[in-house]
Amino acid sequence: MYDLDLIEQADTVNELLARYGVKFGIYKNNTFKEQLFPFDAIPRVIGHEEFAYLEKGLKQRVVALNMFLKDIYSEKKIVRDNVVPEDFIFASSGYMAECEGITPVKDIYSHISGIDLVQGKDKNWYILEDNLRVPSGASYPMIARELCRRSSPATFHNVKLEDNRNYAKLLRRTFDNVNVGGHTVILTPGRYNAAYFEHSYLAEKTGAHLVNGSELVVRDDNLYYQTYSGKLERVGAVYRRISDEYLDPMNFNPESVIGIPHIYDVYRKGNVALLNAPGNGIADDKGIYYFVPRMIKYYLGEEPILNNAPTYLPFYDDDMKYVLENFDRLVLKDVAEAGGYGVVFGSSMTKEQKERFIGLLKREPRRFIAQEVIDFLDIDILEGSEMVPRKADLRAFVLMADEPLVWKSGLTRFSRNPDSFIVNSSQGGGFKDTWILSQ
Repeated sequence: MYDLDLIEQADTVNELLARYGVKFGIYKNNTFKEQLFPFDAIPRVIGHEEFAYLEKGLKQRVVALNMFLKDIYSEKKIVRDNVVPEDFIFASSGYMAECEGITPVKDIYSHISGIDLVQGKDKNWYILEDNLRVPSGASYPMIARELCRRSSPATFHNVKLEDNRNYAKLLRRTFDNVNVGGHTVILTPGRYNAAYFEHSYLAEKTGAHLVNGSELVVRDDNLYYQTYSGKLERVGAVYRRISDEYLDPMNFNPESVIGIPHIYDVYRKGNVALLNAPGNGIADDKGIYYFVPRMIKYYLGEEPILNNAPTYLPFYDDDMKYVLENFDRLVLKDVAEAGGYGVVFGSSMTKEQKERFIGLLKREPRRFIAQEVIDFLDIDILEGSEMVPRKADLRAFVLMADEPLVWKSGLTRFSRNPDSFIVNSSQGGGFKDTWILSQ
């Protein structure tokens, strides 16, 4: 399927990634550290028909999630009809009362969605998470494919493969679809952000301006970009790569020094598009994840094409009973955590740890979900000169322009630890390219 030349040049590709600064940063113990995101040259290969099935299911899911966001910040029909309990909305850390009654340009909330899937050994695909706030990761397979093409051009002549170099074009189409007039900018908190490489790379590829908060200013209910000469030029769309709470110190966290005062007021008046919309965190709350199949039926009148991992909510008595009876074979997740944090496996706890955790679970049942441990399909990676099997997931990217668009590629992340199911970069994982066969 792929040339051995490409595999043999894995070290060369990683050296090039290091030279180009393809890194991610993490804060640990109040210290910022940049490190490489290790690349594995053996691609994950997904067949044409299989990806067409995934594509259909991903579009369905993101459309329903957008409808949920519009509903939850307006009429709340899904709550009134008892499909999603009220407690799961207003108790969520992702719900933002400031977003009530505000409709974004063209009713689009999640312009860029990162949907995490795994394939089980039963060959079925399962959705693990929906990321609708500031999902990252597309830049890594983009640049990896580019460098692999240089290192082993014959590989890409011999395989009938979807070209992933169109992500920037899809992203630009997404920007332009909601731009209300003016420049498109990518708003970054700066180089100490974990995904700063991606911010700068996507700005270059899409032709958007890469800016920080000090370069944007609000005047007369409009947003402006201040050029190097001091001239103010209007901004029509902001692909913001900072969290909701830091976006506008006048409307959200008053201690934010990286946001733009009154940008939310401009957004509220419809004079700028924000991608993704503030308030999306309610839709990627791990507790809300449980209800997405119900959302699909409720809003679209369809059966879900892609299934959630089997999930239980201790909030419900029957589910709590099941969790307590099957604790040792479940994985439990804190709904407010991300990046592989707040994930514990019942089988790995001592007796004392289990007792403490169960006590916490009973006191705060809304805080956790429990899932069956899906036995991921192992995929090969290179470890030294040997191929070894490791657990991996896939982050698929769905962009919402005039229609939902699924990028025919994705970020495959894998665990470098043979005993771990956690693949996140912040937890020491690596990544590889995802090949979608064109026929």
